[in-house]
Amino acid sequence: MTYVHNRPEDFVAEALRGLVKAHPGRLRSVPGGIARVEGTRPGKVAVVVGGGSGHYPAFAGLVGDGLADAAVCGDIFTSPSTRQVIDVCRAADAGAGVFVTFGNYAGDVLNFGAAASRLRAQGTDVTILLVTDDVASAPAERAAERRGVAGDLVVFKFAGAAAEEGADLAEVNRLAARANERTQSFGVAFGGCTLPGHDHPLFSLEPGEVGWGLGIHGEPGIGEEPLPTAAALAAELVDRVLAERPADADGRAAVLLNGLGNVKYEELFVLWDSVHDLLLERGVRLVAPLVGEYVTSLDMAGCSLTVTWLDDELEPLWLAPADTPGFQHGGWRPAPRTVPAELASDAETELVPAATAEGAAAARMVTRLLRRAQAALHDAEQMLGDLDAVAADGDHGRGMRRGIDAAVDAADAAVDAGGDAPSVLRRAADAWADRAGGTSGALWGVGLLALADALPADAPVTLGQLVAGVTAARDQIQEVGGAQVGDKTLVDALHPAVEALAGSAAQGATPAEAWQATVLAAREGAASTEHIAARRGRARVLGDKSLGVPDPGATSLVLILGEAGAELGVPAPANRKVES
Repeated sequence: MTYVHNRPEDFVAEALRGLVKAHPGRLRSVPGGIARVEGTRPGKVAVVVGGGSGHYPAFAGLVGDGLADAAVCGDIFTSPSTRQVIDVCRAADAGAGVFVTFGNYAGDVLNFGAAASRLRAQGTDVTILLVTDDVASAPAERAAERRGVAGDLVVFKFAGAAAEEGADLAEVNRLAARANERTQSFGVAFGGCTLPGHDHPLFSLEPGEVGWGLGIHGEPGIGEEPLPTAAALAAELVDRVLAERPADADGRAAVLLNGLGNVKYEELFVLWDSVHDLLLERGVRLVAPLVGEYVTSLDMAGCSLTVTWLDDELEPLWLAPADTPGFQHGGWRPAPRTVPAELASDAETELVPAATAEGAAAARMVTRLLRRAQAALHDAEQMLGDLDAVAADGDHGRGMRRGIDAAVDAADAAVDAGGDAPSVLRRAADAWADRAGGTSGALWGVGLLALADALPADAPVTLGQLVAGVTAARDQIQEVGGAQVGDKTLVDALHPAVEALAGSAAQGATPAEAWQATVLAAREGAASTEHIAARRGRARVLGDKSLGVPDPGATSLVLILGEAGAELGVPAPANRKVES
């Protein structure tokens, strides 16, 4: 939804005033839209772009050096009026004619066309170009009927660069038209956008679905399918836009991966990681590619891929500098022919081979224990995240899943390489800490490393060694993390678990009895955190908000201890009645 507005009907006017106030040395308000503060250079073709608002940086944010001289700004997703177009063109005209370009939408075609007719009748030289890049909106044989989507920016850029270099009106029109003919876009949507003051989106998709080929206002596409992975989405986008590669294309291309407003930069970079490689595999030579938000649709969740096939005329225009409030271009450098080789990490722990069959069996036991923990943490990811979201950032479940997945992979590789149990656990600990990140990653890493130091290399672990290992793990976790019992952390479960294990062993309990006592004590310690306000970690800022909810770190520890017992054949302990 759009959160910041006064009266919805004033939204565009107020946004444009705010834009000018944010860039007082670059922009000025004119009737109907925005223009360069110093006006169009005398004798230069005036490039006027425009359409409905709601697409920033298009259209008002593209006014500036190397791009547009002025922008006509209609209401949200609504064509400007004929009067607006006339007023903006008059404000921009510097005597060399006006080149007007916009996306191919019925209202825009009507109003811009009517304005051009009236301006010509009054003696102004005007040409019009409709951008038609959306391959989903019409087949190739009817390309003139296609919508203009993110290709708007690309075509505007060529026109602006040509005009900046002094081309006359006919030449600006010819070069921009050539760019438009060689530009194809394909977009997808995951959810609709909401107009200011409205309480529901313009369109919606079922959860977990993607709409192929939707326009930048949610216009119909070519169908819905289950949401793909980023790699599969990249393949679909690349296949669609490369299907109409011109016969004379030599591989050079300007490429734009565009976010529509609610797919943010990190997501776009994930997608670009695959799109980039697929384009190179298909013989595309990337020239100053763009990844970001350039033609948006308020808060629409979606993205698009645009490819413009360059030649000797178009490439210099694409590389020409541009500097506007919403678009900066220039200074691009191609990737170097050679790059330094990637440095291997020097953090990997030494792998000591298992010297006996018992040592190899102990190493395999470590991997089985980790896999049991992996299954439990995957099942509990959402629950742990929900607990963490009450007073922190909600990433505990995801972080634990990342950590255990990395630990399992590292342990499996270490066992395959013949490592002993301590080596396998050390590799797993390093991988957990490295991949999980955050507080829990660091604590589980140091804890498992301390435990590994207590394991025998070539013999089954004894109860005494286990007590020494988990005690060392607790001490390391407390030393590194600084938490004490009562701070609402995993220490509230770990400390009583260690005390129960050590006490049971001292009293002559069997390993199974000792582990049952350990798990029960951890469970009760975790439950006690429900009545504690967090005093450490991110949750400490909203500590009182965490009351009534058990600590997620303590909860995940209980899960792992329980799975370790199950793998060792220890029955789960019954809950002990706790005296109040």
